[in-house]
Amino acid sequence: MVLVYAENSDGKFKKAVLETVSYGKKTADLMGTECVALVLGNVDDAGQLGKYGASKVIQVNNDALANFDSQTYSKAISAVAENLGAQVVLLNQNSSGVSLTGRVAVRLGADCASGVNSLPSLDGANLQVQKKIFSGKAISNISLTAAKKVISVTGNTIQPEETGSDCPIESMDVEVGSAGVQVVSRDEQTGGPAPLPEAELVVSAGRGMKGPENWGIIEDLANTIGATTACSRPVADVGWRPHHEHVGQTGVAIRPNLYIAAGISGAIQHLAGVNSSKCIVVINKDPEAPFFKAADYGVCADLFDVVPKLTEAIKKTMS
Repeated sequence: MVLVYAENSDGKFKKAVLETVSYGKKTADLMGTECVALVLGNVDDAGQLGKYGASKVIQVNNDALANFDSQTYSKAISAVAENLGAQVVLLNQNSSGVSLTGRVAVRLGADCASGVNSLPSLDGANLQVQKKIFSGKAISNISLTAAKKVISVTGNTIQPEETGSDCPIESMDVEVGSAGVQVVSRDEQTGGPAPLPEAELVVSAGRGMKGPENWGIIEDLANTIGATTACSRPVADVGWRPHHEHVGQTGVAIRPNLYIAAGISGAIQHLAGVNSSKCIVVINKDPEAPFFKAADYGVCADLFDVVPKLTEAIKKTMS
């Protein structure tokens, strides 16, 4: 059986969770077994995961799970996997998944692969998976040979597919002990575009903007297409933009469907964090900018001419 940990945010599922459930369904079909989803805490309409391939949802409610704590959560996930006899456990490769994947694997005595970016293949009882390594310059083929396997799936690996209907929800009690972390307060950003790791459209800019006072044209383009804004490291380092917008090897790694880069040369450190984007559009007046080699579409022109015209053209098509 394939068990998918379906992380929720304030009782709701994000797109990446639906992707992983669809991934779990395809993996279960490959293995000739079923896909079961696991939710921790209260979730709105958890049965909807059946639409994406789950045969049922296991729900665990425990006061110790009220706030995320990797030790407590890994105990709960491992306990459910043991109770159900799961052969494969799937998680999202996000901030919480990074801290959970290894812990769950150790508790289960399982083989582990983190950040996979393709559907698995079957070699007897072994699963073969792939992930990018060396800043995306190579692909590692990993064979999971143990009886139990723990895999974290990179966002945008596949698109969520509705293949069924709502499924039943079953409650399960597991012993997780007391929470190891006490949350004193929590501040969250609400509204606006999706956070960078979840964004499907991203508009980014670099030192070619010449200064923070010119960022309005980038924000206007992003607002027009409903995109999240990002920047290169030098821009964040000098304080033109906040550090949470920095994408690249030392910043946030992203996999959007569309990445528009204006005034960014495309150094290898930046490319390492964005080269998994489905489509890359580069705007730069330097014909020798290395980013053009990685671009799907390139515009060799002054960004201060191109970006406003691009925004206006998009607005006209939307009116």
